[in-house]
Amino acid sequence: MSTPSVLAQLRDMTTVVADTGELAAIKQFKPMDATTNPSLVLAAAQLPEYQPLVQQALAESAGDMAAAVDYLAVAIGAEIVREIPGRISTEVDARLSFDTDAMISKARALIAAYQARGVEKDRVLIKIAATWEGIKAAEQLEREGINCNLTLLFSFAQAVACAEAGVYLISPFVGRIYDWYKAAGETPATPQDDRGVQSVKRIYQYYKAHGYSTVVMGASFRNTDQIKALAGCDRLTISPALLTELERELQPLVRELNPDVKQPEPKITLDEKRFRWLHNEDAMATEKLAEGIRKFAQDQEKLERLLLA
Repeated sequence: MSTPSVLAQLRDMTTVVADTGELAAIKQFKPMDATTNPSLVLAAAQLPEYQPLVQQALAESAGDMAAAVDYLAVAIGAEIVREIPGRISTEVDARLSFDTDAMISKARALIAAYQARGVEKDRVLIKIAATWEGIKAAEQLEREGINCNLTLLFSFAQAVACAEAGVYLISPFVGRIYDWYKAAGETPATPQDDRGVQSVKRIYQYYKAHGYSTVVMGASFRNTDQIKALAGCDRLTISPALLTELERELQPLVRELNPDVKQPEPKITLDEKRFRWLHNEDAMATEKLAEGIRKFAQDQEKLERLLLA
């Protein structure tokens, strides 16, 4: 009997999520869930199959470009939901990342827009940057039955605060952590030495050891070695290019993470001051969170300009 692909083996250990807004890729790989962000919506908005939705967004928004972007993100998300059994993640405007009330209002509006298209809230995850304000917004939204995906997560402090807030899912950014350490001159000898991989493993083991239900979804991968080093994680969101590579690889895949194998680490509790200090102490996380918010905001603005053109 031939060895199944690495992707097929991974699906037996981990829920595979597609990190794309492209319908063709989603139909090809048939993931459980799909994730989008301003960068992916910007790329999707330039595809021929989405041009009718772009025109509808412009017609419905009456010149309000932020509203047009929201309309387009939900319209694309609603198309994707028809192709997957699980959930679509749709991101709140990154420019609201330090305004708790504004993020809550935006999330409610996005859910209402999905419901107007026949997509109920149990098929949607609202993506919010894992600032303190974002975590507090998610805490309130979870109480309302609106599940959240806390993104741009780089520090252990962010992960702990998200779990304490009862967030449905977090997205630790493996590749961007790797990028920071690589730029600092550090090259991992093995995938297990990769700082991004180590970050996700630590969070996963901490959550399992202390009984947190928050889902850990590794994200932002640079290569398939990082993905394979996290086989067994709750979920992994993977780009079409890396899904293709995994589908072509045929070697055996070893499960690296198991909920029954826990590495004890003392439980900690964070208030705002403690959170901000611990996050501030992590130079990588501080820089990458700020950079990520800026880049998502820039892509939001690029998308608005694209719709104006």
